[in-house]
Amino acid sequence: VHGCTEVMDFPSFIFYTILVCLPSLRVLAFRQFLASYRSVTLERMAAAFALPVGLLDQQLCCFIAAGRLQCKIDKVGGQVVTARSDVKNTNYQALLKNGDLLLNKIQKLARVVGT
Repeated sequence: VHGCTEVMDFPSFIFYTILVCLPSLRVLAFRQFLASYRSVTLERMAAAFALPVGLLDQQLCCFIAAGRLQCKIDKVGGQVVTARSDVKNTNYQALLKNGDLLLNKIQKLARVVGT
């Protein structure tokens, strides 16, 4: 039939899949965007994703609270500040802690053996 448009009727599982997958895709996109910045304004990020600032703020808050994004929102400055974890620094701190525990055990052993 020429000139007629057909409306595609999606099964409900496709809508469910979209509702489940879309937030995960947003998290990935937000992470990729924030990886380039130490801090970025909410307005600039909202413009980049073509979202209203309020909606972006709400989504970021949910993702941050769920632990899916490592950043903080500065409401006063209107900025999103990334909280990057430095792997080398974390490993160094763990090494120091384990080293101190090992030294304490050796000192206790030396006291027992020495008496």
